[in-house]
Amino acid sequence: MIDNSFLGKIAKVVIENYSEKLTETTIILPNKRAKVFLIEELKKETNKTIISPNIISIEDFVQDVASIRSIDSIELLFEFYEVYLSVTEKQHQQTFELFANWAKTLLQDFNEIDRYLLEPNHVLSYLKDIEDIKKWGIEVENKTKLLENYIDFWKLLPLYYTSLYEHLLNKGIGYQGLIYREAVNNLNHFSNTISGLNFIFAGFNALNAAEERIVQHLLALDQAKIYWDSDQVFLNDPYHDAGLFVRRFKESWKHYKSHPFEWIVDDFSQSKNIQVIGTPKTIGQAKLAGSIIENLINENPAESLDKVAVVLGEENLLIPVLYSLPSSVGALNITMGYSGKNNPSQILVAKFFKMHTNALSRAGESYVFYYKDVLDILTHPLVEPYANCSHLVRIIKENNYTFITLNKILELNPDPSRMFSLLFQKWDKGSIAVLETISALLLLIKENFSNDNQEEKIAKTFVYAVFKVINKLINYYSQHNHIDNINTLHAIYKQIIDVAEVSFEGEPLRGLQIMGVLESRVLDFETVIVTSMNEGKFPAGKSQNSFIPYDVKKELGLPTFKEKDAIYTYHFYHLLQRAKNIYLVYNTENDGLDAGERSRFITQLEVEKQKNHNLTFDIYNPVLPATAYQPMVIPKSEAVLERLREIAAAGFSPSALTSYIRNPIDFYFQKILRIREVEEVEENIALNTLGTIIHETLKALYEPFIGRFISETDLLNCFKLLDDEVLKQFRLVYKEGEIKKGRNLLAFEVAKRNVFNFLKMELDSLKNGDAVKIIALEQTYQRELEHPGLPFPVLIKGNVDRIELRNGRIRIIDYKTGKVEKTNVVLKSWTGLTQELKNDKIIQVLAYAYMFENEAGDVPVEVGIISFKNLKSGFLPFGFKEEKDMEVIVSKVILKSYLEEIVLLLSEIFNPEIPFEEKI
Repeated sequence: MIDNSFLGKIAKVVIENYSEKLTETTIILPNKRAKVFLIEELKKETNKTIISPNIISIEDFVQDVASIRSIDSIELLFEFYEVYLSVTEKQHQQTFELFANWAKTLLQDFNEIDRYLLEPNHVLSYLKDIEDIKKWGIEVENKTKLLENYIDFWKLLPLYYTSLYEHLLNKGIGYQGLIYREAVNNLNHFSNTISGLNFIFAGFNALNAAEERIVQHLLALDQAKIYWDSDQVFLNDPYHDAGLFVRRFKESWKHYKSHPFEWIVDDFSQSKNIQVIGTPKTIGQAKLAGSIIENLINENPAESLDKVAVVLGEENLLIPVLYSLPSSVGALNITMGYSGKNNPSQILVAKFFKMHTNALSRAGESYVFYYKDVLDILTHPLVEPYANCSHLVRIIKENNYTFITLNKILELNPDPSRMFSLLFQKWDKGSIAVLETISALLLLIKENFSNDNQEEKIAKTFVYAVFKVINKLINYYSQHNHIDNINTLHAIYKQIIDVAEVSFEGEPLRGLQIMGVLESRVLDFETVIVTSMNEGKFPAGKSQNSFIPYDVKKELGLPTFKEKDAIYTYHFYHLLQRAKNIYLVYNTENDGLDAGERSRFITQLEVEKQKNHNLTFDIYNPVLPATAYQPMVIPKSEAVLERLREIAAAGFSPSALTSYIRNPIDFYFQKILRIREVEEVEENIALNTLGTIIHETLKALYEPFIGRFISETDLLNCFKLLDDEVLKQFRLVYKEGEIKKGRNLLAFEVAKRNVFNFLKMELDSLKNGDAVKIIALEQTYQRELEHPGLPFPVLIKGNVDRIELRNGRIRIIDYKTGKVEKTNVVLKSWTGLTQELKNDKIIQVLAYAYMFENEAGDVPVEVGIISFKNLKSGFLPFGFKEEKDMEVIVSKVILKSYLEEIVLLLSEIFNPEIPFEEKI
């Protein structure tokens, strides 16, 4: 805190004027946060041991006056539902879920009506009259049931209000407005019990009508003093929102007719350095805040960061800012609630709800889970290390279980851990049982954490935040058992977790302060960094979450968005009031979720610039490396060369050669390191799976004909077997995956159609006189390649889809499920064959010709592709077309030229001087 701070002045007044009666003195502040700082200032003002005065927040003080316990918004919603059921006829009663949608808004309106001490019947019947007037033009016979219900709703509002008010009062509990109204009603009794006590109200700005009444009552009895922190720049400007409320109080309060107004200060117009810096996105703002703090440390290494505050306009900036802080930041204090919504334990519970509610929503007796829901839970970092079910995850992935029953899961994991049993317990015993299961699960997760590890301490804090919410819900449900519906429970959980916050512990009086806007009230810092200075964020945009229209609010004296903006304006200008160095950071991007134009406050500072303010504008663009991504380069070590020799001895496939041409790093990962792609559940049949099914079906249909010529009868028989064979292959390849639904049914039909068309093409060729003899199907061939350009012999090895003798020529065929054109298999020059990926089909089919050369003998050989997406073109043979003539027979000359190119490629792969370099 700084030397001329507001709390310092308050401490001075307390020590000077109340030192003899500190135990009878109560200091009331806008929030609890300032208490620690005020105590510190009191210590500075005295050199002896004193008993601290009572220091409380305004809300706690009003609760003391009213003698009523405050309840949170969810408990209030439950209580209101109980009242609603008691005053609503059975046939008109809504479910809790429907009720909650409008009740939350209505409760906010009740709260405002009470805080501003309005006559509830007057306001609520006013709303009914407005709705009546709107519907005046509608004839009685045209009024629908829906419209009548709508009008009835407005008529019932006064009844809802009075019933809820009495219900809560009988229980001695209440929402904020009710407590404020009762405090005002109880004022005379309260003031009779506090004779001899002194009250000091300090640092207020906006007061609602109830607070005004309480403060003025105590001032009139001379039992209280109030000290404002108002700067003359804002107070004397009739249009400045930062002084809106204080101007009203100064002019209208009877107290100020005979008493001075304290305090009007002149701090804002003093010398200030204000830097307005724009930077892209949320992460840019976090980085910038970090670099500003680093510069502050570098400029004054001896200076502590006690007088520096980072005020976050949005709470979701907290984590990025913490990661961006320099390591030289020692002590750090975070004073803001961080939403419990995005922490890992909450995400686990949300996924847990999703898995079971989805299972419950599926019709049928069997409790069926969707595989993604199951895997989301089993692979969650809070579950995976402790649930002992990696084998189950593997089985689900390998067998393509898309939907899996609870019984099947339990059967596949016969020896379950305690955690697993809790995760896969049927949700059929009601809401409390579900909540108790979640509570037990969170306790189990907590046991897995270590107390010594800092990161695990944070994770445990997050688990505890969710645990508190669940236990609160258990408590509510025990008292209100008429809302026993899992979907409703899920909806309530989603609402309650939004308001659940994780509190951070820190050293409040030392080091850098990170806080939200509301937490900065009454505090003063020398250096202030404010983030999210965008319109819609700072100040927040208009939100009309109320049943009371704007003009009615204005007429009745309820706060509108104008007053809410004025509160934000005061907070912002108070942050700047005594600061010397100010950094206002905003997002320059005008697209995306966190977008927005520059805040009006920045424009206001510019337009109303004080002569002692040094205001500068800047844009900060994060420094990027010259090249965003450096390609990976892996030198060939002795171990790599040894592995290459192993591959050469075991066999190089044509696809291995083409993978090297595509990207040497892919070859390195797949062949040298032997890293396989992660096994995933194939929800929709992938192209390569479809290809496998077509290949396997053709193999099964043609296998009986190996070694003989095919007849038309053979093929007609294949047509009959087609449907069953495709289904059989689907089952073998796709395992437990769903075939007869959605996109997979289409893929199934595509596979059948492809094979059908192939058989039809084959039948037509036989009718046209072709003689076809099957030599081999899906057979592996190999041949050793020895060459002076290679350091050792290399085995070329590959799987050939089909070899046949057709009209006196051997034809080697490779099936492709993708589209292949004639140009893909025609070569014009051997030079650079292995340099370009477009030649991959040629490299592949000629490798087959090379492997089969010795078995072919003197029979001419042609090699090529049958593309299922280009079946009308039939067999696409490899052809070498140097000038006009196309050569389709694979001669010894062609094979020699081909091998020369392959040797060049292999020698590059084996060359220890050439590293594996990534192609970008």
